[in-house]
Amino acid sequence: MAITHNLGFPRIGTKRELKFALETYWKGQSSLDELEKVGAELRQRHWQDQADLDLVPVGDFSFYDQILDLSFILGNLPQRVRDFHGHELDNYFRVARGRSTNTASDHAQCCGGVAAGEMTKWFDTNYHYIVPEFTGDTIFKLNASRLLQQLAETKALGLRAKPVIVGPITYLAIGKTKDNCDKLALLQPLIAAYGELLDALAAQGVEWVQIDEPILVTDLEPEWQQAFKHAYQAQNTGKIKLLLATYFSQLQDNLPLIASLPVQGVHLDAINARNEIDPLIGQLPNDRVISLGVINGRNIWKTDLNATLEWLFPVHQRLGDRLWLAPSCSLLHVPVDLNSEEKLDPEIKSGLAFAKQKLNELTILSSALAHGYACVRAELEANAAAIQSRRKSSRVHNPVVQSALAKIDGELGKRKSPYGIRAAKQDALLNLPKFPTTSIGSFPQTADIRQTRHDYKIGKIDAATYTSRMHKEIARCVREQEDLELDVLVHGEAERNDMVEYFGEQLDGYAFSQNGWVQSYGSRCVKPPILYGDISRRKPMTVEWIRYAQSLTNKPMKGMLTGPVTILNWSFVRDDQPRSVSCYQLALAIRQEVQDLEKAGVHIIQIDEAALREGLPLRKSEWQTYLDWAIESFRIAANGVSDETQIHTHMCYSEFNDIIAFIAEMDADVITIETSRSDMELLDAFENFNYPNQIGPGVYDIHSPNTPSVEHIVALMKKAAERIPAERLWVNPDCGLKTRQWEEVIPALTNMVTAAKVLRETA
Repeated sequence: MAITHNLGFPRIGTKRELKFALETYWKGQSSLDELEKVGAELRQRHWQDQADLDLVPVGDFSFYDQILDLSFILGNLPQRVRDFHGHELDNYFRVARGRSTNTASDHAQCCGGVAAGEMTKWFDTNYHYIVPEFTGDTIFKLNASRLLQQLAETKALGLRAKPVIVGPITYLAIGKTKDNCDKLALLQPLIAAYGELLDALAAQGVEWVQIDEPILVTDLEPEWQQAFKHAYQAQNTGKIKLLLATYFSQLQDNLPLIASLPVQGVHLDAINARNEIDPLIGQLPNDRVISLGVINGRNIWKTDLNATLEWLFPVHQRLGDRLWLAPSCSLLHVPVDLNSEEKLDPEIKSGLAFAKQKLNELTILSSALAHGYACVRAELEANAAAIQSRRKSSRVHNPVVQSALAKIDGELGKRKSPYGIRAAKQDALLNLPKFPTTSIGSFPQTADIRQTRHDYKIGKIDAATYTSRMHKEIARCVREQEDLELDVLVHGEAERNDMVEYFGEQLDGYAFSQNGWVQSYGSRCVKPPILYGDISRRKPMTVEWIRYAQSLTNKPMKGMLTGPVTILNWSFVRDDQPRSVSCYQLALAIRQEVQDLEKAGVHIIQIDEAALREGLPLRKSEWQTYLDWAIESFRIAANGVSDETQIHTHMCYSEFNDIIAFIAEMDADVITIETSRSDMELLDAFENFNYPNQIGPGVYDIHSPNTPSVEHIVALMKKAAERIPAERLWVNPDCGLKTRQWEEVIPALTNMVTAAKVLRETA
């Protein structure tokens, strides 16, 4: 019988218990013991949810981020936090978010906060990890106590555990040096630390360790390929068995490399790399385990079990007991339990599977292979009926939308005039000062705002009452910005639950869950909408809110929209047509909204494309195809306006130096980006590329409660001015402010505006 296992389970809890426990602790309203108790309860519940598996993962639970966990296991702490006293978990949170709790004692211990670790996207997902930091003096000192504690917890439950760790080459590759040292010079001491870790696990009776090396699905230089051979030869001690896990894409030219490594098993993402199963079987020694990721760990559609068994059965006949079955990757990227969805449309719900349901699919496949299809005939027939129902649904295809797609041509994505001509007209209309200040869009989502939205959604208040309360919040937001003397205002987005979900709720072709939460970073959870059919806009989605906000001020008011690529990448997307087709449908819908905002007198429109880089394929050879349709989708959405209308876009927490030329092709008049945590490093791309338009490098890290000083902001902007002409620079936070509190936002933005005034006088 094929061994069943899981690469990782969602850690947040069905009702986001981890989120609320973290935020309560950070506010100083609960103790460390209470936080630890919630963590232990979640781990136990999640292991019990996986009890039918032959092996359950250990080490996939984290209080913030699994890469940050690994940095602490390896003793790789940034120098700025090494001398702090107190509990290790408080130091952990200081690296994650700049400080631990908001209590006076914590404030005194860390001198008002430290620089939080840089955060960026985990490969091509919307999960953010804390980037490991290295210097030439980095020393690794093992501290595996938390992992060993969790291992003991699984033993107490009578479960067979498989520790999960990210491998040494991926860890090195995704980290950054702070002194331009050679990262590979740290390989030998890092290997030694991993050896100690594996020895510690072996001493606890562990048989198998899952060691994740997703960097193997990217382009590797020869020296990094050699690093793999060196690292894994050193770990070939015979004390413990290693399952080397890859996911998210294909191995391609790295397949011979992985086949040559002295590991006891290899996990292949059979959702994305099914064509590599036969080559991998052919190249691996015939004593190696082959784990196949046969359930999609990145999307929420039911697996076509009958179709999967058609190709999986012959593989099982060849491999026998050497075959293991698992999801394609960690289930961190999907919600926990579909059974918690009581209001989801039954027709759509019948086609879905969340984490717990995906593990049940895995069990059905394993049973069919081991005992024959007859033992699971009822389950297979029910699955086939659900798959067929979705394929035939009249709600999926809309002839009107398909007709509009057929009319797209090259002219639809072009502005009327080049940037230089547009910029002159916009300057004359807007009359903004040098170093204009603005925010990215959202302002704090207070308890009153959330309660009002909730009351309206359940029918407790009527539309007039809801609108009145939202207008009150918008008026407050406008008043605060005017008092701060910001130059370009926003309405604050009080009416929006989420930058993607809000738009999806007003578009045909989308459905929504109640509890379909997925962790984005730390305590930040998102509930991706479910894109199941052709997309169209029913009516204007933002115009009345922006029109009202503009009526309250003489300053320019930005219209705030989410772009088609980001809506696509932050949704659970239908899998029955190319993603590019769905993106073009979204582009046409957003284009209608842009044109309606312009007709309403809105002269600045921001179309956020925070997830543009996230959707980039992991192989450079595939970039061009994706960027062609992604950039064109943005241009279709943005460019149906006059020269006088200024188009902004925003990107956050993504490395995009290598695609800067494509970003320039978006031809947005102004782009705002995250640069605060990376100390303006993301602007290095502009040293060798003459970016033609305006740019706002984010100078206020909104993911930290720390207040940036005037001096710090001025210094960051002066760094930016070394690469970009001062007359084309804006001053802004690095992202929206919805997760912060007003008492944090006001002093931070006050310093930001003051810094802009200093720059106008000195730059």
